[in-house]
Amino acid sequence: MVNHYTADLNCDMGEGFGAFDIGNDEAILPFVSSANIACGFHAGDPGVMKKTVRLALTHGVAIGAHPGLPDLQGFGRREMAISPEEAYDMVVYQIGALAAFVKSEGGSMQHVKPHGALYNMAAANKGLAIAIAEAVYKVDPELILYGLSGSALIHAGTTIGLQVANEVFADRTYQQDGSLTSRKQANALITDHELAIAQVIKMIKEGQVFSQQGTSVSIKADTICIHGDGRSAVAFAKGIYAAFKEEGITLSAPNQTNSIANNSAE
Repeated sequence: MVNHYTADLNCDMGEGFGAFDIGNDEAILPFVSSANIACGFHAGDPGVMKKTVRLALTHGVAIGAHPGLPDLQGFGRREMAISPEEAYDMVVYQIGALAAFVKSEGGSMQHVKPHGALYNMAAANKGLAIAIAEAVYKVDPELILYGLSGSALIHAGTTIGLQVANEVFADRTYQQDGSLTSRKQANALITDHELAIAQVIKMIKEGQVFSQQGTSVSIKADTICIHGDGRSAVAFAKGIYAAFKEEGITLSAPNQTNSIANNSAE
């Protein structure tokens, strides 16, 4: 029996301002399979959205909307007291904005992945999770909903009938309940690339991650998030891409395989 592993590598993009402010996006695109493009609430603007969509299409990278809270100053990472109805409206609005750019450039959208505080809130808050899942489903039931592995958002998406992608993070540490370590804590990020890559491989091949409490936590890794805004982001993307090749992991966006089935045995 030979195990064949397939995983999606996604990166948040289009989070600058000004028609030519795209940071590391262009350099990272050759090494990822999906791009989550900011929709103007937490970052991005029309010019950046258009240019990022064009770049993603040029590189054959699947495109997703990356809706966030309306908080430019806080980059969408500060929690806000919003109702499920407000969350629904925000997500519909932002999906629509990006979808228009994607359509106008001759492409199609693959997925939706909430950003920052909205993502974390929906991972635990059932009401917000249901509202976001409903927003995605009613805009387009063929869209894939990305959410924290095993979270309320994944459950809500599955319940409503969406295809979901359980997301794990390459450069973040985990708690023993499967949640991400808060960015407010000093040990939230993994800065050692070798350690981060080893964590990714373990999550894909073994379905396990070590928590900050020293326990091994079961986790499903359909898609892996890397961040593109650090100084060494490009080198990190190249490192994971190379490690996938070495470990026999096929890099593929969910829409390219028509199903999310990591760790299948033949």
